[in-house]
Amino acid sequence: MGLELKPSKTRIAHTLIPEQSEDRIAGFDFLGHHIQQFPAGKYRSAKHPGTQIPLGFKTLITPSKDACKRHQREIKSVIKKHKHSSQARLINELNPIIRGWVNYYSNSNAQTTGELTRQDHLIVQKLRAWGRYRCGNLSQARRKYWTKIGNNNWVFATKEGDANPLRLLTHTEFGSSSTKYVKVKGDVSPFNGNLVYWSIRMGRSPDLPTRKATLLNKQRGVCPWCCLRFREGDILETDHILSRALGGKDEYKNLQLLHGHCHDEKTALDLEYSRKCKLIKYFEYVNKELEKSNWFWDENDILVTSEKRRRESH
Repeated sequence: MGLELKPSKTRIAHTLIPEQSEDRIAGFDFLGHHIQQFPAGKYRSAKHPGTQIPLGFKTLITPSKDACKRHQREIKSVIKKHKHSSQARLINELNPIIRGWVNYYSNSNAQTTGELTRQDHLIVQKLRAWGRYRCGNLSQARRKYWTKIGNNNWVFATKEGDANPLRLLTHTEFGSSSTKYVKVKGDVSPFNGNLVYWSIRMGRSPDLPTRKATLLNKQRGVCPWCCLRFREGDILETDHILSRALGGKDEYKNLQLLHGHCHDEKTALDLEYSRKCKLIKYFEYVNKELEKSNWFWDENDILVTSEKRRRESH
């Protein structure tokens, strides 16, 4: 067919030993990723899939240096373009760039090697310069463009209203892992009806409610009550971690997926605990009411208050 390899983009490299590479550099770049192996001890080393014997090295897949530089150049151009724009417009244009870049490297070791933290640090430095340019000094820019959300004192967000401020996304809040992706089993297909497997893998299934599929994916197919895996044919029931009777809200962070029998056990315990709480609150209410008046036990073991004695005397 007349195909030829381009010499400038072709090199023979070893991923572990630099001396065995033609340019004495270990590892190689491919589609924006840098693949390289590093020596490791027996506890951190990768293991042979069959014998489980330590191999003496670990493989790291990270964003390449050129990809990181391109990403920062794009961020820089956007910030420079919005020197005189509102903070909201700047955030709206930066967030898709950050989200897309992190999603592309979601199956790499960018978080393990600290690359995501480094990207956030570089963006903060650029935003500090942006704020200093607009306000004249950093302290005034800090008060105007950064706010506190939770335990983070440096959140680049708008302050228009107290509810749901528009904030800049960070690379670290998405995370990444090269071991997160798992190959599809050879005998499994989306058409074979294995709802549990595909819900765990994808977080959605056409034959399962969205809430259950999402919880299956979040729990990685494990029932938190009995710590056993869900199997095809099991009864799956949604449960509130803190029951509604005790003030729990109907939101994802307060939901979990349990086996049917596990849900029955937990519901029984929740009802027992709820009754105890109501009884304690009732006794506390009675004690508060009794403290408002004089009372004593008569010879028939009947509680008599001063108000009751006053009515009987009349």
